[in-house]
Amino acid sequence: MLTRDLHTQVLPYLHLHDKVYQALQLMNESHVAHLPIVDGEKFAGLISEDDLLQVENDKVELKELQQSFSMSNVREDEHFLKAVKLAVENGFSVVPVVNEDNEITGIVTYADLLKQASEFMNINDPGGLLVLEMEAKNYSFNTISRIIESNDAQIKQLNTTTDPQTGQMQVTIKVDKPEISDIIATFQRYDYNVKYYLGEEMYENELRSNYDNLMNYLKI
Repeated sequence: MLTRDLHTQVLPYLHLHDKVYQALQLMNESHVAHLPIVDGEKFAGLISEDDLLQVENDKVELKELQQSFSMSNVREDEHFLKAVKLAVENGFSVVPVVNEDNEITGIVTYADLLKQASEFMNINDPGGLLVLEMEAKNYSFNTISRIIESNDAQIKQLNTTTDPQTGQMQVTIKVDKPEISDIIATFQRYDYNVKYYLGEEMYENELRSNYDNLMNYLKI
């Protein structure tokens, strides 16, 4: 699913000429800790409640605080999991959605992203999730299915999206096996780019990666 397909809440935009106290009031009314700022139709940045509360004069215009703006956003033609990743890594309560001209087209809240992720991944069902990225011409359902089945797993759900500009395809796969490190290893052995994954042994995988990096460093 692309970010343009998300059912976003109707939230207000801030403007460069808005005052700090007005921005704080809108955040309070909307029950969010971040709001995007626009300059005309263009996305100008994302401001947080914490940054606004540090301003001594709450009648200052937002354009005076541009050093505090975050330029983080997602394109409307990107996979919605990128919005989830952006929100989690930065602690955002909302994520701005923009088009190719950097015009803001919507806002998606963290709560809505979590809800969508839960529905998308059938989170209540046991299993793991992988997102592969590849050239569209290299996509083969039979090959992907054969790799997964060779690791004693079955595909429960598969979705594909293609970026019309780059031709890169993202293949999101839900499998019935929660321990997916062997599946990931097989895909990587066949030169697949595993962009995201979610399984019960994720933390173990990260520890293994850190251990391997340390061992490689000590060999130098």
